[in-house]
Amino acid sequence: MNKVKKENKLNLVRSINKNIRSSTRKLKPILKSLVGKKVDLALRNLEFSNKRICADVKKTLASAIANAENNYQYDIDKLFIKEAYCGKQIIMKRFRPRAKGRAAPIIKPYSNLTIILSESKQDQKEKHGTKS
Repeated sequence: MNKVKKENKLNLVRSINKNIRSSTRKLKPILKSLVGKKVDLALRNLEFSNKRICADVKKTLASAIANAENNYQYDIDKLFIKEAYCGKQIIMKRFRPRAKGRAAPIIKPYSNLTIILSESKQDQKEKHGTKS
């Protein structure tokens, strides 16, 4: 039998954005820089980044924050990014004419983006009245 450690999933908030017009190779460094940061700091970093795809990541993060506030009544100041990952989606294949009647392929990849937020543990302990 597999012993799976059950994690308290009550404090996780998820937002998924499908069909982002970018490759996972370009998304991963941006997402790695966000993991573990508070949401206000992550939003500010995305705002001032000069990469085109940061606008879509910012929309997904804003959606996750709105989900946490409206659906779970979490305090925005206590939220941080627990996980952020991306996966492959469809690939559009196009062809560009080249010399001597040949064709060169153009690959236009899409990605899925998932951002998971959580409340900081110190604040949860204070909420429940236990301090350690």
